[in-house]
Order: sequence, then C-alpha cells, then structure tokens
Amino acid sequence: MTANADAPYKTYTVDGYNSVTETQTAYLPYKTITKIGDEALLTPTDFTLLDDGTMYVLDSGNKRVVVGDSDGNLITTFGEGTLVNPKGIYVTDEHITYVADRDAKSIFVFDENGELIHTYGRPDVPMYGDALDFLPLKIVVNSSGTMYVVCESNTNGIVEISPVDDGTFLGYFGTNATNASLWTIVWRALLTDAQRAKMVGNIPATPDNMAIDEKGIIYTVTRGEGDDTIKRLNIAGVNMITEPGKSDTVPAAIAVGNHDNFFVVSQQGFIYEYNNEGKLLFMFGGKDDGQQRIGLSTKAEAIQISSDDKIYVLDSEKAQIQIYEPTEFTDYLHEALYLFSKGRYEESKEPLSQVLMMNNLFDYANMAMGMALYKEGDYEGALKYAKLSKDNDLYSDAFWEIRNTWLKKNLSTVIIIIILLIVLKNVIIVLDKKKNILKKPREVIEKIKNIKLISQLRYIFFYMRHPIDGNYGIKRQNKVSVLSANILLVIMMVFYIINKYFCGFMFKTVREGQFDVISDIVMILTLLCLVVGCNYLMCTINDGEGKLRHIYCSFIYSASPFIVFMPFIFALSHAVTYNEEFFVSFGRFCMVCWIVVLVFIAIREINNYSVGETFKIIGLTAFTILIVCLLAFIIYVLWSQVFDFLQSLFGEVVYRIGG
Repeated sequence: MTANADAPYKTYTVDGYNSVTETQTAYLPYKTITKIGDEALLTPTDFTLLDDGTMYVLDSGNKRVVVGDSDGNLITTFGEGTLVNPKGIYVTDEHITYVADRDAKSIFVFDENGELIHTYGRPDVPMYGDALDFLPLKIVVNSSGTMYVVCESNTNGIVEISPVDDGTFLGYFGTNATNASLWTIVWRALLTDAQRAKMVGNIPATPDNMAIDEKGIIYTVTRGEGDDTIKRLNIAGVNMITEPGKSDTVPAAIAVGNHDNFFVVSQQGFIYEYNNEGKLLFMFGGKDDGQQRIGLSTKAEAIQISSDDKIYVLDSEKAQIQIYEPTEFTDYLHEALYLFSKGRYEESKEPLSQVLMMNNLFDYANMAMGMALYKEGDYEGALKYAKLSKDNDLYSDAFWEIRNTWLKKNLSTVIIIIILLIVLKNVIIVLDKKKNILKKPREVIEKIKNIKLISQLRYIFFYMRHPIDGNYGIKRQNKVSVLSANILLVIMMVFYIINKYFCGFMFKTVREGQFDVISDIVMILTLLCLVVGCNYLMCTINDGEGKLRHIYCSFIYSASPFIVFMPFIFALSHAVTYNEEFFVSFGRFCMVCWIVVLVFIAIREINNYSVGETFKIIGLTAFTILIVCLLAFIIYVLWSQVFDFLQSLFGEVVYRIGG
C-alpha cells in the first residue's frame, strides 16, 4: 500500500541552549508495507535491509523469515520447521542470515538459499557463567564473522562468539555500568547481610538492541540508563559518545545511517536522528491513536536505513513497515554532514548554505558552517556562526585567533601609549610640585568629596577595608543614610542587569536577545526584603541592638565588593577565552566570599553579638525565610482555588441568565 501524505507529526531539534525546539519537517511518510507479496506478517520482531534493497523480515508469529524487495514484493520464505521463537535477525552483504531464537536457545545460520548451515548454542565454558542460560534476543555480525549477541537476563554484557570451532566464546563486550548514589552506599553499609539480601540487586542493565557499522563499531540502546542510553562502542568496548544528546526513555532499536549518523526508534514510534558524536539532529514521529494514520506507529520494534536514506520502521502490532523519505532540507544536511565529518570543509559550505537559506536558525548547520570557516582561517566568520549556534568552544577558539592577530598588530602601539601615559603622568606631577598647576582641580574635587551624599557613597571603600569600624560608623556616627543605601542598591541592580545580559558570550546564562528586566528587579527587591525583614525580626526577638535602618544599610554596604569589582569582571569576560576562564570564575568567587564575610561581620557588629550568637541568628533567619516562602505558597494556592471557584460561579450565573 502506497500512500503519500503530509506529516501527521511535528519535527523537533535541539538548539544551542539544549532546549527542544520545533523545526521544519525532516522526513515525510512515503509508504506503508502491510504485506510482502501475498504473505501477511504476524507479530514481526526484527528485520534487515541490505544495500541492494533486499529485505529480510523476521515473521516471528509464523516462525519464519520472509524475504522481499524494498517495495514489498515477495522473493522467498525460509526457516519454517526450524525456528521456534525467533527474536532477532542479521543478514550479511553475502545474504548469510543469522537468527537469534530465544526459545530454541540457539543462533541459526542460513545460507543465501535459506538452507540451514550452522547452529550455535550456549557456550560451554566456565567463563560464560555456570548459572546463566542462553536466551538470544538480538544479533549482529562483523566482517570477520564474529557474532555479538544480546541475551535475555544476561547482565554481563553482549556475548561475543567466534565462528571458529563451531562457536568459541570470546567474552563479554560493552557491559553497562551500575550506578549507586551516595545514600544507597551508606544505607547498604548500615544494613545486615539478611537485610541486604532482601534488597533489589544493583546489577547492570541488559542492552535492548544494537547495530553495527562497516567499521565494526557497535551501537547499543538500553532503557533506563540516562546519559548512557545510547552507546557507540569501539573495539575496546569504550563508549565514544562523550556528550550525549537527548534520548528516549524507552528505546526499541538503533540503526546506522549513510552519512556518519545513526537513528534510534522508541517503542512509541518516535524517531531520533543523531550525528556520530551523539548530537540530536531531528526528532519526529509518534504513537498512533487508533486512527491508522500513515507515519505513526503502535509498537515499533526495529529500524533500518536504505541506501537512498529512506527510513524503514517495523511495527509489530500493526504487522507493517512504515517508510519515510527525507525532504530536500534533510538531503542538503546529510550531504553537509558527510563532507564535514570527512574533513572536506570547503565542499561542505555549499550544502550548508542551502540548509541555512531554508532555516537560518538551525543551530547544527550554523555550528558546522562556523567550523568550516574556522578551518579555512576565516575567524571573523567563524565567530559570527559560533554565536548563532551558541557553540562556546568554537567561539573561544575563533576569539583566541582574532585576539592573537590583533595583539601581533597592535601590541607595540599599546606599549608605546602606556609608556607615554606614564611619562605624561610624571611630567604633570613634576609641574604640579613646581607651579601647583593642579590646585584648582584639587579644590573642585575636594569640594565634591565634602558633599555629604558623595561622602556617604564613598564610604563603601572604607567599609570594605575596615568592616568593624565601618559598622560602628553606620551604627554610632551616621556615616551613611538610607538615601545613599538606596542609591547603591540601584547601582547594584544596574550592574547586575548589565552583567546578566551583556557579559562575554561564553559566560552568558540567558538566551541571546532575551530580556526580563522587570522580573530581575522584582526578584532582587523581594529577596532583599525577605533577608532584611527576617533578620531584623530574629535580631529583635534575640536582644539585638540594631535598628531596621542600621541592618538595611549594613547589608547594602556589605555588597560593596560587587559594586567595586563587577565592572572589572564584566570587562574581563569580554577579553578571555576558555583557557583563561579561571580568572573570571576566581574573581567572582573572591567577590562572593568577601561579601559573605562582610555580611557576617555586619550582623555581629550591628547587634553586638558573639560569633556563636551570629551563627545562630543566621540559621534562624534562613529558617524564617523558608517559613515565609511556604506561607506565601499556601496563600497563593488557596487564592488560586478561590479565584477558580469565583470564575466558575460567575460563568454559571452568566449561563443561567443567558438561558
């Protein structure tokens, strides 16, 4: 049955912020194969599609293998009378068929004519495990004939069997790791042996499915493994996917593509396409809700990719194969993906340009274009595309090259300017000593310093260096005022907002072009009111000497390091690469530590507490803030319910009146 239709699903990708976002359709439903010739399928569980278009379907319900072409025309069937409960199939380019039969506890091998030529049973060696049964579910075979078998309930890993001597057990491959939280480790250490025996064992999970590429690299999917759901294992069994993209929680199968990419299908029919580094390119498909819409699945079991990049998905419940064809957008992306992975960056620019013409917000294409330009030495262009794709690594490398080029051209000029400025400063100092040329500027500056409000604002420099005396000045000498504290608060909020939205690209934590200044101001003021109010309440109850005005001013002045150092940290964030990121991080760390120390001293000195009493007040303040937040949440929930009730009541009244 051939049925061309618009996609009954949406297509998604992952942007540079690691958020799922909708993109244009990558694959369209092309055809549905419900029968192979006149042969109907019954609960098929696996299939293999060869490069010549030959398709081998494991018709598990009928205990046979059905062979057809890519259009669904029947070629032959075999395996009747031999297979018991087949679960997995793999076919080599020479049309040698391997079938994993769970209930027969065997691997059956058929030749190109469908004749049984070998049977491999349970490895009869101690290393396999005396208590382990041999219940093969899935199988792949490398170019030398070595078989990799996933067995039910075998948590040691993938069983590796050589065809030599009627099947030699080579060991286990790609074993999944076990994960145990610190709490689990501590808890198990406290239990008795009898109690530990009753606990669920912490054993590695068995892979659900696997695939193999022409280089012999094994791809596996395992449900419930988090970041290790998808693995790309080299010959040593090491996972080469270091930064995995988003994956499904219930993967069913995996297949290797033609452009250094691979595909995963979930049981619900969602299809994921990744590049060879595990970065998600597309996600589409979905579960059929009973309307029998083409392109949606009920229970996906297997996935294969044809030589012309069509995707074939086997649905065991519908007993059919869904076929998807790539759109023009995807064809261009695949071409660029292949050229880029082979290091042919100049050639990859043309298809990448076509992709970006269709969707200039597709982050992977922007990243690839930026990398291509970087390899060519166009660092300005690479920097532009790195920002578009939110690729911090590429941005850092391109910026380093640009900065290095600028320094080579201008370093001597900068040094000369610095020397001239130093000489000019010394000349002015000498002239001032002889002719007092700076007398009037000094008088003006002195008058400005003596203005009360300016003096109060300048007090932050004294407060930072002498916090004990500084708090005495706030409490006893009125060195500051609420007005000066309010001005400093406004300055801090301005610095915070500027740093949040305009700091260096690598240190930005918000989306480019996204501004929410009102929320930032409300958050800062709410937090300040909570801290000051709760602290004042606790200090009043516990015989503190500080007034509300003193506590508020001391807290604001304790944030002086933020006002003094944030401009320098902000400027530094625009001048460093990943190699010098430490300077920005260390500067922020020192600034925060300084503020914490100043706040601690402020609470102690303003209220005349001991060190122990100060720690007690800090704990009580934190607890009070928690209680206030909890009460606010409860009130919010109650008012929401009251509002919903009034809204429903109003709607009912309007309905009755209208009736």
